[in-house]
Amino acid sequence: MSSNAHSKDLLTVGEVTARTGVAASALRFYEAEGLITAERNRGNQRLYRRHMLRRISLILAARRLGIPLADVAQIFTTLPADEEPSHRDWVRVSRVWKRELEDRRRYIVNLERQLTACIGCGCLSMRSCDLLNPDDRLGTRGQGPVRLDEPA
Repeated sequence: MSSNAHSKDLLTVGEVTARTGVAASALRFYEAEGLITAERNRGNQRLYRRHMLRRISLILAARRLGIPLADVAQIFTTLPADEEPSHRDWVRVSRVWKRELEDRRRYIVNLERQLTACIGCGCLSMRSCDLLNPDDRLGTRGQGPVRLDEPA
């Protein structure tokens, strides 16, 4: 492999950690989880294709958004592992997560509304429970704050 090919396509662990801010141990973890892939050189050192930077960035963005790694792994199964994903691929991924974030936003707005009066769990500990949940009717709908799952 020429040094020119290496500088354009393959990055060492050190280069990837410097570029992404992700520790080498995290890279090994992501690789073990199948989120990213690495090649090995003759000295058995890991080398990452440049497009893995995007995958790592997406992992970091998902973590900031509270998207579980299992969901990231699921989405990554729909992306090519051996080549750079297309713009269309990234748009598709972002649409899936945009819908998830919209659902979370609605849930949080509903939670904010519920917190001002009653959490809606059937606890009967507040006066408003007698009005909103007489005879603990919500208890028949399941455990916990069942009203939070209602549409806003």
